[in-house]
Amino acid sequence: MDRLKSFNIRKIGLGLLGLVLFIGLWKASHSFEWFRRGTMPDPFLVPSAMRDEIASGRFFPAIGSSLIHYFWGLGLGTFLGIIVGAGAATTRFLDELHVYLARILRPIPPLAWVVFAIAWFQVSHAGAAFVIAIGVFWVNYFATYSGVRNVDPRYYELAKAFGRDGYLNRTFKVTFPAAAPGVLSGARTGVGQAWMTLIAAELLGVPGMGQEMNSAAGVGAYEAVVVYMLAISAVYAVSDMIFAAIENWILRWRPSSQ
Repeated sequence: MDRLKSFNIRKIGLGLLGLVLFIGLWKASHSFEWFRRGTMPDPFLVPSAMRDEIASGRFFPAIGSSLIHYFWGLGLGTFLGIIVGAGAATTRFLDELHVYLARILRPIPPLAWVVFAIAWFQVSHAGAAFVIAIGVFWVNYFATYSGVRNVDPRYYELAKAFGRDGYLNRTFKVTFPAAAPGVLSGARTGVGQAWMTLIAAELLGVPGMGQEMNSAAGVGAYEAVVVYMLAISAVYAVSDMIFAAIENWILRWRPSSQ
């Protein structure tokens, strides 16, 4: 017990030391002008910049606006990725039908669809959600496809012996429970992928934290840019913790979740 406590104290101490060293290096790069003057924010001015952003009334509405298209895009991309991935992995006809289509579409980055998102949905929440959903879709598609295809065939034989035959019966009683760790791992990766795509989509004008960062950078307010970067980090950390708790609850039968 004492050894575990000592290990945790050491771990926390080293983690805090790493943060202090990072901020020290950051401050030095600002003070000694390692980059072009005016482009490196002062870390000591970030707290006051955060107070200014909150006082301006833009901070929380920007977070709320980002969350709207984040959850729509994340939900839609996750749902479709899991459904299509599971269908392709369990149905030979569907697998063969889309094999070339997937190879053509997969290498296209989500941001390449921004042009069509603006054309179809204008600069709106729907357009940003569309771009986010594309990025999230492929992460979940491949995770689900791989997870389902790697289910041990002996599970199906065992299920058949107990009368659990039929496509739907196998899918919900055997396939999804056995593939759940891989599927949920893909969904968790999608939670982070959605944030990366979201900010890039907002830089084109969709209201949200990305637009605020772009506006602040345009007038040289780089401390404000850092404020929104930290806000993204905080919101992502919360969403990841919530998803991890849900994942552990669903997979509570695993030894690592106990």
